[in-house]
Amino acid sequence: MSISKILINMTTLKVGDKAPAIKSKDENGNEITLAQFIGKKVILYFYPKDDTPGCTAEACSFRDNYKLLQKSGFEVLGVSVDDEKKHQKFITKYELNFPLISDTDKKVVEDYGVWGLKKFMGREYMGTNRVTFIIDEKGKIEHIIDKVDTKNSAQQILDLYK
Repeated sequence: MSISKILINMTTLKVGDKAPAIKSKDENGNEITLAQFIGKKVILYFYPKDDTPGCTAEACSFRDNYKLLQKSGFEVLGVSVDDEKKHQKFITKYELNFPLISDTDKKVVEDYGVWGLKKFMGREYMGTNRVTFIIDEKGKIEHIIDKVDTKNSAQQILDLYK
């Protein structure tokens, strides 16, 4: 996929759109689809890489608030391009209590338009942009958070629904 197409995709999804279908594997190799969650609100959060400072802070925010999020009607799904084995280590190390989707073929990140050009320390590369989608009970995008507060990501969502 060309960079120009990727950058165009980054702007296509908007609130009210039907969320793109997901058919991937979780950390245990179990098939996971978005259709499994019809009837529940889904926090679908995309993050760059397991076991890095910002990604760990974000995951731990969801872990620490998971019961409250569930009580509020949410399910949490994390997505990165890391493989299942890396996800398992990340989950074990931080005692995460929700599934992580392994998107090694980059289909989900591309479908959601979060795979794009990034810059870090003067270097440009392709990677996953940190974006959270809130998907309603019928599978439509209800909120898109592109300025994620990693340490307070769960609270950021709860505040939207006060």
